[in-house]
Amino acid sequence: MSHRWRLAGVVLAALLTAPHAVQAGAIADLHRFLSGTRTLRADFAQTVVARNGRSVQTASGVMMIARPGKFRWQIDQPYSQLLVGDGEKVWMHDPELRQVTVRKVGAALGGSPAALLAGDNTIEKNFSLREEDKLGETSSRHADDGIAWLEARPKTADSGFEKIRLGFAAHELKLMELHDSLGQTTKLSFSRLERNPRLPPTLFRFVPPAGADLLGE
Repeated sequence: MSHRWRLAGVVLAALLTAPHAVQAGAIADLHRFLSGTRTLRADFAQTVVARNGRSVQTASGVMMIARPGKFRWQIDQPYSQLLVGDGEKVWMHDPELRQVTVRKVGAALGGSPAALLAGDNTIEKNFSLREEDKLGETSSRHADDGIAWLEARPKTADSGFEKIRLGFAAHELKLMELHDSLGQTTKLSFSRLERNPRLPPTLFRFVPPAGADLLGE
């Protein structure tokens, strides 16, 4: 999976697994959230940190989702890029390269953390979940910042990711960390998160612009 496709999966996983009341039990609230969430919108800021602790990439933009399986991920800074999932295919448009890449949903996201957006809500089928306040030493590192963490580990060895950590404060998703198998950590922070906003269906359709190179399926 390419770097840009992987980052798309990160954002989707984070946004679609946000419980709204960690204090009541993060895993139970995760299921309640998924069963009650039809659409989602959030601004995001993203930083990729290398194994040596150095920041190697930053980006920001807007994510919109319509469950099951439809999404729109718009990067605004430092470059423009659009990722649209229509339920069957995932389209990635890079205006600078004048290039559109299309992949089937399963091939693009199925083995990544974005599998958490599956419409059947059976999270534990693909991920092992646990609340970090039950992990003792792990949660103590964050006791002072008011963040409660939920950890999700993929059950398949070929996902490319070691674990996903979701951080919550004041009943809302605030932070997310993706730890990959190469030692990189992708950190995301979320703001202006709206659950069940009205989103026009046209947001989740994509038509390749004239003159763009079309790659993929």
